[in-house]
Amino acid sequence: MEYMTESTDRNPGHILCCECGVPISPNPANICVACLRSKVDISQGIPKQVSISFCKQCQRYFQPPGTWIQCGLESRELLALCLKKIKAPLSKVRLVDAGFVWTEPHSKRLKVKLTIQKEVMNGAILQQVFVVDYVVQSQMCGDCHRVEAKDFWKAVIQVRQKTLHKKTFYYLEQLILKYGMHQNTLRIKEIHDGLDFYYSSKQHAQKMVEFLQCTVPCRYKASQRLISQDIHSNTYNYKSTFSVEIVPICKDNVVCLSPKLAQSLGNMNQICVCIRVTSAIHLIDPNTLQVADIDGSTFWSHPFNSLCHPKQLEEFIVMECSIVRDLKRSAGAGMISKKHTLGEVWVQKTSEMNTDKQYFCRTHLGHLLNPGDLVLGFDLANCNLNDEHVNKMNSDRVPDVVLIKKSYDRTKRQRRRNWKLKELARERENMDTDDERQYQDFLEDLEEDEAIRKNVNIYRDSTIPVESDTDDEGAPRISLAEMLEDLHISQDATGEEDTN
Repeated sequence: MEYMTESTDRNPGHILCCECGVPISPNPANICVACLRSKVDISQGIPKQVSISFCKQCQRYFQPPGTWIQCGLESRELLALCLKKIKAPLSKVRLVDAGFVWTEPHSKRLKVKLTIQKEVMNGAILQQVFVVDYVVQSQMCGDCHRVEAKDFWKAVIQVRQKTLHKKTFYYLEQLILKYGMHQNTLRIKEIHDGLDFYYSSKQHAQKMVEFLQCTVPCRYKASQRLISQDIHSNTYNYKSTFSVEIVPICKDNVVCLSPKLAQSLGNMNQICVCIRVTSAIHLIDPNTLQVADIDGSTFWSHPFNSLCHPKQLEEFIVMECSIVRDLKRSAGAGMISKKHTLGEVWVQKTSEMNTDKQYFCRTHLGHLLNPGDLVLGFDLANCNLNDEHVNKMNSDRVPDVVLIKKSYDRTKRQRRRNWKLKELARERENMDTDDERQYQDFLEDLEEDEAIRKNVNIYRDSTIPVESDTDDEGAPRISLAEMLEDLHISQDATGEEDTN
């Protein structure tokens, strides 16, 4: 009794632990913390080792029941994901604090330090700190599995254009790259008359179709095929197909409009030249410089075809060229192009230089042509035109020659080209040997038409020395101000492993 009286006098307001006799502050259990912990483990039932799934292809973690999310190491999102794995056991205690314990990035281990509290023994609150070890297991997510399989798809977009030239597809490819519309595709397959885009979901395919409708004049039809069904849960598995048809008109095509369409466009002449194809067909009348834009719906209401294909282009030499200053415009005429100059020229075929046969025509290239220049055009006078609209026209309203563009030395232009484009990763089959020539035509169109290259990402080619914007022949070139540096961003900056 003397010992107890002495200890309580030395520590007023304290009591002795009923287990070990150590003076402690009074608590509902009358037991010290050390003895209480030896009797009760409040972390019991909470797993100390948990597995978590990680996809190495897309760098995402699996969040049950069926979601894959992007998380950085030691991020708040990853911590929330780890706590959700033990959500049920943690609901029985009070979580005070949680944080990561540093581990090696390649150790496949995540350690989370938890501080919890729980009421035990007659209302005493016990706090405990412990570490939960998460083992990172590699598992391929469903999206990456479909990409690797290459044959699993739920929607396909078949883009077609009934032309002999692929200029529109080359332009469309650059737009897809610029806006990143190829990221959700499982694979891209190139065939002789178009492209096929495969998707893992119908929603991604519908988004791509909407993009195509905004960038090129086209129309589409949708269909679906039943693969399987479950009559008990009323679920169905379909494969969807979107058939997209682009208007069969390319840049530098000569077309013949219907009389009704030509009149609605401001009394244009029926024979016109397509100067570019973007979200609409841009036409110019070489006799009056009148321009008009035709969208997809207007084209399908009043369809027309190209009179000549690119292989029928012939080379002419300019004998005389004069600028038309005063032009009488008809009533109700539409907009006149400010970028072109109307000219009257006499030309002769380079294949007929030993004869005296010359052709007279009006052209929208008056600002480019001088006597002695070479120019490419179509000889309509000696061509068999099988077109319903041309057959109904008066012969005197059909020009003998329609000039398309000035001709330059292609080899020199290709050698001096100090820029490049990126390409889509796609499968190719039945490649035509003419594709390289058509691709060079597209690159020349970019150099000659500023309106088209505004929508294209052009990268500087550091292997070619920088020269002036125009060469000795006056061939147009792309300035350095319009080029982008082809940067190679390291994978460390994106949070991925550096494989270089």
